Amino acid sequence: MNTIPIDLKLHNDIRAVESARFAHQFREEEINQAIQDGKREITKLEEQEEIKRLRKELIPKAQLMPYFDRPFVPRRSEKQPTVPREPKFCIP
Repeated sequence: MNTIPIDLKLHNDIRAVESARFAHQFREEEINQAIQDGKREITKLEEQEEIKRLRKELIPKAQLMPYFDRPFVPRRSEKQPTVPREPKFCIP
């Protein structure tokens, strides 16, 4: 009489496989989260640099002096003046 061993599937073995799968998935999510955080940090730094550059450009600068070699001489308008009219009120 030969004894044939039964292949037992213990609950601990099943839980160990599921736990390993969960741990692997959790590590992948942490890595993806770290990559996204890095990208966000880089874009945030780029935006801050852009804001600094724009603020530096917005510093008010002195305007050039106007040329006074040709003084302004106003001319008479060539248009005809408007003719005033009475308003038309609609009174019932």
